Amino acid sequence: MEVVTKVPLRKKSLLREKLAHNASLYVLLAPATILLIMFAYVPMYGLLMAFKDYSPAVGVWNSPWVGFQWFHQYFSSYQFWPTILNTLKIALYSTAFGFTLPIVLALICNQIRVQAFKKFFQVTTYLPHFISTMVMCGMILLFFSPQSGLIANLLHLLNLHMLDVIGNPNAFASLYVWTDVWQHVGWNSIIYLAALSAIDPTFYEAATMDGASRFQQMRNIDLPLLVPTMMIMLILTVGQLLNIGFEKVLLLQNPLNLPGSEIISTYVYKVGLQSFQYSYSTAINLFQTLINLVVLVTVNFISRRLTKTGLF
Repeated sequence: MEVVTKVPLRKKSLLREKLAHNASLYVLLAPATILLIMFAYVPMYGLLMAFKDYSPAVGVWNSPWVGFQWFHQYFSSYQFWPTILNTLKIALYSTAFGFTLPIVLALICNQIRVQAFKKFFQVTTYLPHFISTMVMCGMILLFFSPQSGLIANLLHLLNLHMLDVIGNPNAFASLYVWTDVWQHVGWNSIIYLAALSAIDPTFYEAATMDGASRFQQMRNIDLPLLVPTMMIMLILTVGQLLNIGFEKVLLLQNPLNLPGSEIISTYVYKVGLQSFQYSYSTAINLFQTLINLVVLVTVNFISRRLTKTGLF
């Protein structure tokens, strides 16, 4: 005998009431949900190409299955270690300074008492964020070109020689990271300033009465209360560890700095869209995504254990 489980009428009525009460919120949520499904989840079907010898003529589903052939090809290729090491070098370098300097900037800005100067300071540090990547790379080439760059011309007046920073593979990571820090450090400090503004002012009043200096207030009040925000931002940052700025790296690449600037993202672009090796590029990109996922889960687990803060 088949048993049919029925939802009690009371629960059904409560569900209808909740849906009716929050109908406007669901309407606002619908466009974002549709876009997320269309552009984030539906394209996941294409991951099958990483395990197939994809041919546009027959489609993803009808292409022959090859298993882990493309992964093995990448792991055994001469480009595997250079792309991995270059990506990790730039990513860790960028994380070390791109994550810490906004915190320092927010702490300094929070201690500024003259409101007019504080606003001026914030605006000047925020503005570079709105420069597009194309324009930013043009500015870098304009300033650091060893022959006709602005810095080269100024050094020429002093009878000094400009080093070829743009063509030096060993200098590429520093060029990328420090220009990126200059562009985004102010903008990335906003969330820390928001967290600092939520701190109870009585903490500072009590610390001042106890004779604490501003540095001691930052060390004993600001930093401990910023830890939850810092951990969330760190998890989000390391979750994209290998997904460093593809556009900027590609625009700054040249034959001279290629040994130090070829990263996973640019290699995927070249083998996928320029060489039309769709399955091979999909396999590399999937490998990159899996590494990011493992790092994200690991850092989130460590953060949960140490600070009781995490994304999930």
